[in-house]
Amino acid sequence: MRHPILSLALVPMLFSAPAVAADAMNDLQIAHAAYTAGDIDIRYAHLALALSDNADVRDFANTMVRDHAAVNDAAIALVTELKVTPEDNALSQALVKGAADKRAELMSLEGEAFDCAYATNELAYHQVVNKTIAENFLPAVTVAPLKDLLEDALATFTQHEGHAEHMVAQLGCAS
Repeated sequence: MRHPILSLALVPMLFSAPAVAADAMNDLQIAHAAYTAGDIDIRYAHLALALSDNADVRDFANTMVRDHAAVNDAAIALVTELKVTPEDNALSQALVKGAADKRAELMSLEGEAFDCAYATNELAYHQVVNKTIAENFLPAVTVAPLKDLLEDALATFTQHEGHAEHMVAQLGCAS
């Protein structure tokens, strides 16, 4: 499944993420992909904190660091408690590749161009991640505590999507 509306803000590897996620994934692969997606957003946020002078962008980036780190810390605690090791997979690898390309693109920008590119990417990233969690991960997860963690994370990430949408509008970024 592809999301062409997101193509303006995300690199091609991320577009294929929902398609890859649609392939059968076990709980350990889902946990790895979810953690990877959170870690990527933390890295985007650190980049925004390093490059942006816009108070709203910096506030959003701080929120991303705080919230995604909290979810990832909870995920680490869960896999430690369950004594399991998340499994690397094609989706995680596609996310990492796409993020490296996107970071390189973002690092080449400054000022308002960076702020809009970051905000637009955050909106698109949260749209695709939220859709993937809701439509692919939650129906497939078999371990109740992992499902609970993903449901809680989705509620938070849905708020992030709304915040990113507002930020894109407030910055006046072209769609």
